[in-house]
Amino acid sequence: MQVGAAADKLMALAAKPDRFTFSHDELRETQVAALDERFQERKDQIKLLSLRACDAGITKIGQIADVVPVLFPHTAYKSYPESYLMDERWDRLTKWLGTISPYPIEGVSLENIEGIDDWIGRLAAKGHFISCSSGTTGKSAMLIASQKDMDWSKIDTVNVFSWGSGVKPAQDRLIVGCAPVATVPKNATIAQAQYEAFANPDWPRWTYPVPPITVGSLTTMVVMRKKIAEGTARPDEIAAFEETSAMRAKAIEDAIPATAQFIIESRHRKLQLSGLWSGLWQVAKAVRDAGYGREDFDPDNSIYVGGGLKRAQLPADYQEYVFETFNIPADRHFQNYSMQELNSGMPRCREGGRYHVPPWMVPVLLDKSGDAALDHTNGEREGRAAFFDLSLDGRWGGVITGDRISLDFSPCKCGNHGPSVRDNIVRYADLEGDDKIGCAGTVDAYVRGVA
Repeated sequence: MQVGAAADKLMALAAKPDRFTFSHDELRETQVAALDERFQERKDQIKLLSLRACDAGITKIGQIADVVPVLFPHTAYKSYPESYLMDERWDRLTKWLGTISPYPIEGVSLENIEGIDDWIGRLAAKGHFISCSSGTTGKSAMLIASQKDMDWSKIDTVNVFSWGSGVKPAQDRLIVGCAPVATVPKNATIAQAQYEAFANPDWPRWTYPVPPITVGSLTTMVVMRKKIAEGTARPDEIAAFEETSAMRAKAIEDAIPATAQFIIESRHRKLQLSGLWSGLWQVAKAVRDAGYGREDFDPDNSIYVGGGLKRAQLPADYQEYVFETFNIPADRHFQNYSMQELNSGMPRCREGGRYHVPPWMVPVLLDKSGDAALDHTNGEREGRAAFFDLSLDGRWGGVITGDRISLDFSPCKCGNHGPSVRDNIVRYADLEGDDKIGCAGTVDAYVRGVA
């Protein structure tokens, strides 16, 4: 599928070192044109988008605020009836995917499927790649992507890490994973691209030694939690679930000292560590407990932190503790603001305490309910985050998130003039124990009606 001229122009900036220099005012006209290009391309291809546009009377995107009625709440990717998953109705789940995909899902054999991982494998063989959220707070989101999305992720992950960390793709590092990672297509694609760009090919990456977290294992956990809560789980199912959970907890417990020992043995090499803060801190503590610290490690080590604390309880100085342990310089640690619903990352600035939004991602600040765009054209303002990621190909690029952010259109002290998000991001669900997006119920009803 051809991307329009305006979207092409913005996405061509992906490898440019000056891509964050363009101000909101400089980007606005091209971004509006790109939004309309995407809308005109997809309004008759994605059923849910067509329904939303018809209901709102949207026929053209003439300003950024016009896109708000056709943004999808992040819950749209959880709008499948839970019975489809619990009862393994692969035909129904496949039909549901067709409501959010611009491409017909055809030619996928649905006979004798042995679990969700088998179903996902068959979809992937036809060019439909499914990623799945953890579902730690309820039903898992299922996100469909195309081969173009996988290809873009390879480019974006290298560019965004290099810009945010200052590390050049010189194939001179040993990559060490310090956390379990879900083996969904996007994560696997990103990991491979990172390895090819930054790792010494003679040094195989250290993969956190725990059983792989597949989509099947994630959804099995979600389904079992649901059954247990409803009182419908059989005793043998509960026993098997508890046994699997205990085995996994033991594997994670054992992985910490094993990873720490590997790092100690590799301390003479230039390391690139990756993981969540909780895992990184636990491994750092194990390294300290073994008698090692800053003076034992290369002064050009780097670190890639994914996500926030994920509700982990850590000491107030957890970041400094990790950096100090592994001798991570101030300009070599990388954090990225993104989410499964998007295809591109926003790297954390090394100077300004904020995340820079790339030109092909259009930020829209909404009111708390997610129903209306705030009057925000300059300076900094707080509200619900919504984004339109023009790089997305396998699903609609517009999403209303569950995050409260401070979006700033002022120049950053690093010298860049592009939009940025302050590093004070918080989830509405964590603030209030619940998060209600105004259009979520309507979207859910739409999808159930057409699926």
